[in-house]
Amino acid sequence: MEENESYRLPIRTWAEDDRPREKLITKGRQALSNAELLAILIRSGSRELSAVDLAKRLLAKAGNDLNRLARFHLADFKDPKNLKGLGVTKAITIMAALELGARRKAADALDKLKIINSQTVYEVLHPRMADLTHEEFWVICLNRANKILAIESISKGGVSGTVADVRIIFRRAVELLASSIILAHNHPSGNKRPSEQDKALTRKMKEAGKIMDIAVLDHLIITADGYFSFADEGLI
Repeated sequence: MEENESYRLPIRTWAEDDRPREKLITKGRQALSNAELLAILIRSGSRELSAVDLAKRLLAKAGNDLNRLARFHLADFKDPKNLKGLGVTKAITIMAALELGARRKAADALDKLKIINSQTVYEVLHPRMADLTHEEFWVICLNRANKILAIESISKGGVSGTVADVRIIFRRAVELLASSIILAHNHPSGNKRPSEQDKALTRKMKEAGKIMDIAVLDHLIITADGYFSFADEGLI
């Protein structure tokens, strides 16, 4: 049976080996396409579209990019013309599944990596920050062996900026008896270069750290496809 012909029919009429759930059971999850995996989350389609059809259209809206789909807000799933049958409940299910995937990736990074350079910091923070559509400021607190004591979001802002409070950052570091911290914020625009405000804030944090005897090791600007390190560039 041709794939296009089968997908015009309700999933219940397909051969068992072609149905996403049955295919996962018999062949394993790796055998399923992205659309088929999403179809399992969607569960049912509309009168005109199967769950797989809906999944394909949703992927097409995201440019067939799962990272882009992970950044969708609830409003992005609303498309009565092309995504008829994909309601709020189904959209929330997809958002939750993608968030679990991101958290698993973040947990794996923590288990496997020790903070030794800016690249390891990026690998730890990328799953948490890359999909954000607004700016957030984060801090990593480290002990003397550069082991992570905590990774926390300090503030959330808009598309083009957020506020980082020196007192909040260092209060948390003191509570954890941290020996050093690493600062990070994201640029949703994808621009990795620091602004003058970013540079001024980094200098302020560095000076505050000297007073508190808590070293500020680096400040990273995180984007979806890379990062800027103040330490690597000799700016801290």
